[in-house]
Amino acid sequence: MDWKSKRIRTILEAALAEDKVDRDVTTALTIDPKLRATGTILAKQACTVSGLGAIPVILDIFGKMSRTPGGRFEVVSHPEIFDGVQVKAGQPLAVIRHNAAALLSTERVILNLMQRMCGIATLTHEFVGILAKTKTKVLDTRKTIPGLRALDKYAVCCGGGVNHRLDLQDGILIKNNHISLGGGLPVVLEKAMKGRKGQVVQVEVRNDVELEQAIAGGAPSILLDNMTPAQTKKAVKKIRAALPETTIESSGNMSLKTVRQYALAGVDFVSVGALTHSAIAVDLSMRITADVY
Repeated sequence: MDWKSKRIRTILEAALAEDKVDRDVTTALTIDPKLRATGTILAKQACTVSGLGAIPVILDIFGKMSRTPGGRFEVVSHPEIFDGVQVKAGQPLAVIRHNAAALLSTERVILNLMQRMCGIATLTHEFVGILAKTKTKVLDTRKTIPGLRALDKYAVCCGGGVNHRLDLQDGILIKNNHISLGGGLPVVLEKAMKGRKGQVVQVEVRNDVELEQAIAGGAPSILLDNMTPAQTKKAVKKIRAALPETTIESSGNMSLKTVRQYALAGVDFVSVGALTHSAIAVDLSMRITADVY
């Protein structure tokens, strides 16, 4: 993740502007603007870490937008704790030394972002763990919070997952609505194969008829949607016999209880929308104490 990129900085600027961190009336009225403090971010439950890189960017943005800039800051984490690492409840994720007012004003934005990102990373890590010793990889989807996709998908990677399409120009995925509006699977698949510019063409199939059509059209990638593990195993066998180089993905019905069954059916990938649309935020806190000189 390039935390210094304009795209990421814009996301973080919007988060800080939403909370009006430069107009924190409570802090302005109660805290000495010269007070220095140390903020320690603690994991209140076991989790997979994600989002540490956002902290210095958030503090830098705050310093530029605040009427009373927070001045110098330092973000320290243990060398063994970084994005993608599993931590236990009670472990510190990072220590921030900064102006006390700056810590108080940015605390909620920092925690909100990291709680969501750690939640996504933690759930992804669970799915990846269940598929241990199989060849199947866990994919995310575009079912992300609008405006936060870059952070959501980065968190998936922290949990050991793999990003699917980042956006609509990142790959060709023919879904059921394209098929119904475009004249049927054979027609839209042929158009996509002829018009692609280096992208892999993937087609979603929901039944045996569409599967046969995808195979006949030589689809480089086939997505088996909402099939049972038994149906998936049968479809995989048919695809492998006709198109051994075609990649196979399963989607729908994916949960921690069912995902391994799909992996054992022989698919290359399972896509799990729940990674980003249903992940539960991890419980984090920031303990802030005044520095004593």
